Amino acid sequence: IALTCSIGTTLLPQDGDDADALLNNAVTAMRHAKAQGRGAIVRFTPALRTEHGRRLTLESHLRRAIAQDELFVQYQPKVDLRSGGLAGFEALVRWRHPEYGVIPPDEFIPIAEESGMIVPIGEWVLRSAVAQLADWRAQGLPTAPVAVNLSARQFLQSDVIAMVGALLAESGLAPGLLELELTESVSMAVPERSVVVMRGVGQLGVMLGID
Repeated sequence: IALTCSIGTTLLPQDGDDADALLNNAVTAMRHAKAQGRGAIVRFTPALRTEHGRRLTLESHLRRAIAQDELFVQYQPKVDLRSGGLAGFEALVRWRHPEYGVIPPDEFIPIAEESGMIVPIGEWVLRSAVAQLADWRAQGLPTAPVAVNLSARQFLQSDVIAMVGALLAESGLAPGLLELELTESVSMAVPERSVVVMRGVGQLGVMLGID
């Protein structure tokens, strides 16, 4: 068994003059050590406090982002290199913060995953993608499959297959126009669950992609 540890350090009196301040500093530094892939030692600096404060602010604001219509989906086209034609889209969630502007996904997605908000956000993206496909079809526009990423937390939800099936039934969308994407690490972490989800996706007629 290989053991590692993540360490956050802080100094008296440079970083604070009481136990509570020093402990908070050390915890902040430790969280940054974990974010570096664990097994690291991080020395506290005032910049870390600023970054930690922004993270807490973003986490608080992210909880209301869906209700306040701050999230939106961009559809990245996939092109067939042989024909040059459109092969599909990938639905990518974005966040337009009223104060900070567009927040990079590599900043808010980890916050959503750690806080558990990735589940309602992921369901919102899935609903948005299905609704967009149905809208394109209603307008008589050519449609192509849309891929939606499935997070680890969504993947482990017991009702994920039922939720996808209900969305397809509500929209009347052809299942073959929807693709769910899983990362290889997620699918191999819980192989028994992976088999259940993959079979369920296949029974719905939805495509499955492995990154």
